[in-house]
Amino acid sequence: MTRKWTFHPHDLAASRRLAGNLRISPLLAQVLMARGKNDADEARRFLDAKLTDLHDPTHLPGVEQAADRIVRAVQQKRRVTIYGDYDVDGVTGTSILWHCLQLSGATVDYYIPCRMEEGYGLNQAAIRQLWEEDPQRLLISVDCGIASVEEARLAQELGLELIITDHHHIGTTLPSASVLVHPRLPGSEYPFGELCGAGVAFKVAWAICQKMGDGKKASPRMREFLKQAVGLAAVGTVADVVPLLEENRVIVRYGLQSLRENSSIGMKALLKVSRLEEKKDFSAEDIAFGLAPRINAAGRLGQARLAVELLTTENPERALKLAEYLEQLNDNRKTVERRILRQAKEMVEANPEWEQHKTLVLAHHEWHQGVIGVVASRVSEAFGKPTVLISLKEDGTGAGSGRSWAGFDLYHGLESCRQHLITFGGHKAAAGLKVQSTCVDLVRDTLAAWAHEHFHPTPSDTELRIDAEVLMSEVNLRAVEELDRLGPFGQHNPLPRFVCTHVELAEPPKTMGEGNRHLSARLRQHGTVMRAVAFGRGEWVEELAKQTAPFSICFAPTINTFQGYTKVEMQLIDWKPAEVR
Repeated sequence: MTRKWTFHPHDLAASRRLAGNLRISPLLAQVLMARGKNDADEARRFLDAKLTDLHDPTHLPGVEQAADRIVRAVQQKRRVTIYGDYDVDGVTGTSILWHCLQLSGATVDYYIPCRMEEGYGLNQAAIRQLWEEDPQRLLISVDCGIASVEEARLAQELGLELIITDHHHIGTTLPSASVLVHPRLPGSEYPFGELCGAGVAFKVAWAICQKMGDGKKASPRMREFLKQAVGLAAVGTVADVVPLLEENRVIVRYGLQSLRENSSIGMKALLKVSRLEEKKDFSAEDIAFGLAPRINAAGRLGQARLAVELLTTENPERALKLAEYLEQLNDNRKTVERRILRQAKEMVEANPEWEQHKTLVLAHHEWHQGVIGVVASRVSEAFGKPTVLISLKEDGTGAGSGRSWAGFDLYHGLESCRQHLITFGGHKAAAGLKVQSTCVDLVRDTLAAWAHEHFHPTPSDTELRIDAEVLMSEVNLRAVEELDRLGPFGQHNPLPRFVCTHVELAEPPKTMGEGNRHLSARLRQHGTVMRAVAFGRGEWVEELAKQTAPFSICFAPTINTFQGYTKVEMQLIDWKPAEVR
């Protein structure tokens, strides 16, 4: 489907007034207005967001009660176990609480379930095992548990004290834990409901530091810890793709600074293997494409405990070995993903009868359960269809992961297949499932039939919202550096998107990167030439090379520093022949 470009109306007089009030360029003012920041005071608060803009942790539902119980457990010399999820959000949140409790003098350890064997969330076998080992321990979940109703009931029956900290969707029944900490609990008046698991863990740690201090303020030592912890919270926030607005944007803005100035021994080792060690300033993209994939690789390949160990160790030699191992796991993960993506594309092309289906359901015995979600997203983008990939197992079952496209409600789509599934869960954009291998064809046909009835995407479902139309010559280094004040960029706060018209090729485009996945081109407009890169769009090369007439491009400007040279480049998002808008 051709993507629709939607332009924000350009009010020249209003943007000049805003620019004058804030002493900024008209271009930055136009982008602010395109993002709903028309009022000078509101725009100023957005540009100058401060760490003090974070809400006091005591306002977060359940935090005070949780902190009281945790401090009491520490004082009573009871063991405290952190039960974290295996993704980046869970790993960083677990590490935040571990550091906090270790500095508080607690006897603290952590439990991270194996993705393939135990699956997501609290599980009854683990709860029973932890209780048998030490029935007096305090168990704290991080980034999971709000849907673990049966597991919480078991803990209650055993007499195991359980605190659940989570941010995921709340079901019709709340778990019967000792305390629930969640920004969107029923009846909550907390002003920002989009914290990730690490963000919630950071707030819990902050409250513990307050109570360990004078009740309102943390001790100097714990304040230094919180400065470091905000860096871990930033990594979890970016990796979990929660909206980078309000509190999340503040956490990431100051967390990026913390990663540069206050990193732990383990994080320094991770920065080294990620080749970010010498970088002057970090961006959210450095987390998304540098740090997060390496931490995530451990969880996807069943070794998330090692990622927590890396982020909590005080041994530099051990830290470097762990970081190098995560680097190796990440290389393995990329190799596995490329193979699965190639097989998935070949499977679609070999079954032309699926072309009439609005959805894709693909299954294979060789696919690794830990990485199929990432590949499902890429298959969905490649074919413009909601996609479910299923890893078939020797026991006759399959574990699947799905990703939506163009607003398709994946959860309700899978609900229509309930009779053919063992279990399923998730939300509109992403979901997981378990199925008998013999039922895969039934799931494929049932989901396609449901989509045929209920899924009618329009150009608006995949539209690109454009901040402004510009000349290439306007997108210079000074302008892009000023636009950086809008960051950090990510979910719901994307890089500024601009359109240039009457663009032509300065040189033939070419592919680059592993598997020739990416596109590189030099583009010209009225004498200004700039490099453009389109990640994951190597297939554009052939069609773009045929363009003899000028065309239009949609892009996000970025700053690239290489070997001491700094220049502006364009991340090419979309392009169209000149007559198409």
